[in-house]
Amino acid sequence: MNTLQKLFLIALLIVTFSVPVFAGNDRQTTNLVRTDNREAGISQRSAISIAQRQVKGRVLDIKRNNNVYRVKILSDQGSIHIVQVNAIDGTIESRH
Repeated sequence: MNTLQKLFLIALLIVTFSVPVFAGNDRQTTNLVRTDNREAGISQRSAISIAQRQVKGRVLDIKRNNNVYRVKILSDQGSIHIVQVNAIDGTIESRH
């Protein structure tokens, strides 16, 4: 296989794998995702964003249990907070 053929195959792979990423990147889409057997809901990244609007700081951990994301944040003041975000609609379940 010559160099030109290799470059063509690399370019083809890049275009093939890039299309799905750009296809869903319009401003009209929501943050709803579907995973294996779970209901549709917000993404983990969205849950982090929602939690950080409640508590400014660095995310230490995030876990999903059923329909609730549990986001652990180290605040800018040095205290640890747990923000529970509903994984279906993104509402705050609790904050402590």
